[in-house]
Amino acid sequence: MSELTLLVLQLGFLLLLWGFVFFVIYSLRSDLFGQRARRMVPASPAPAAAAPAAPATEPVARADPHATAATPRRLVITKGPREGMEIDLPSEQLTIGRSSESGLVIRDDYTSTHHARLMLWDENWVIQDLDSTNGTFLDGARVTLPTAVPAGTPVTIGTTTFELRR
Repeated sequence: MSELTLLVLQLGFLLLLWGFVFFVIYSLRSDLFGQRARRMVPASPAPAAAAPAAPATEPVARADPHATAATPRRLVITKGPREGMEIDLPSEQLTIGRSSESGLVIRDDYTSTHHARLMLWDENWVIQDLDSTNGTFLDGARVTLPTAVPAGTPVTIGTTTFELRR
């Protein structure tokens, strides 16, 4: 083999090695600090001239988070190390993860530092996975987009399962 071929192979191997090192650092960084979550912005309303006038007896839908009497107010852990624990849900959002800054701290090997967020959106609670390693599951299906959580439906994060109740 010529010296030029050996030099090209050595440089290629060195680039591959550095690529692997940067990939490992990026993975560790995102697991330790989490991904930046974007705030959900309501769709812009249609111009007033194009929208039909709503009847006076019908309430106008708002995009702001707010709770009604039918909105679940409690989170109940049904399976896991903290089984039976109940949490009163906050007015807008609850973060879930291993971090001590989370509203619901779940300390197990299958939960990411910033795992998921539970948000109140148009009278419904919505679960959003924050790019966790092992995923968030709503009634056995993996959550990839912000998804509404009906009352009584099991949500699984790591080894913990919880439900929202009124």
